[in-house]
Amino acid sequence: MTDPVIVKHGSSPVILGFPHTGTHVPPEIEARLNENGRLLADTDWHVDRLYDGLLADATTVKATFHRYVIDANRDPSGASLYPGQNTTGLVPETDFDGKPIWNEGEEPTEADIAERIEAFHSPYHAALAAEIERVRREHGIAILYDCHSIRSHIPFLFEGKLPDFNIGTNLGVTSAPEFEAAAQSVVAHAPGYDHAVNGRFKGGWTTRHYGKPETGVHAIQMELAQSTHLTTEAPPFAYDEAKAEKLRSHLQDILERIERLSFSARM
Repeated sequence: MTDPVIVKHGSSPVILGFPHTGTHVPPEIEARLNENGRLLADTDWHVDRLYDGLLADATTVKATFHRYVIDANRDPSGASLYPGQNTTGLVPETDFDGKPIWNEGEEPTEADIAERIEAFHSPYHAALAAEIERVRREHGIAILYDCHSIRSHIPFLFEGKLPDFNIGTNLGVTSAPEFEAAAQSVVAHAPGYDHAVNGRFKGGWTTRHYGKPETGVHAIQMELAQSTHLTTEAPPFAYDEAKAEKLRSHLQDILERIERLSFSARM
């Protein structure tokens, strides 16, 4: 059985979360996906590769399971992150275009969802919470930087083109302002890119659940438009080396600035 989470322990105050890069779907669940669902189109394609090596001492916590199994960045209660807006749930019924992903009559039941919380969602968050606490004990501060990507055009979810960089701190609640400002400063001066702060993406459940600056835990979500690092935002969702290298320089700048600030903040 594939472990639901892979952890790499680091010595930095920065923790990188990867809830949506996993593509593992257990066979008994895959059999219930329809042809559209089996494309796994809503994966955060190559985001772990994009960040690989940018901050050598960062801790990484990576879900191996696909978000169609269960979404590690959704409230386990099933509450919506964006009430009144189109979104996908804890166990999605549709893809990001609003199209069904399950065979008719084989959609996940409440019992299925409960089993998947226990088998996948809970182990991922147990590991993430343990690393946050370990890092906070060691440094007096922990910075969770949650790594995401999404197609730049998804009419079902948002109008027009998504900005290249989307920083989310739930309107400043999940992070001290200096960490948000550090990330924004980099993207605002990145030539050829656009950005938004707390726009369509204000931070998912992970960011909102863990980001409590008063306790020394800060959380920022970075949602990247996939046009910034993929050859095409359609199958086979190939990684574009040239685009990615250009983007990686800005991402590294963000992480290094956040790390420097975290060392200053703990003194």
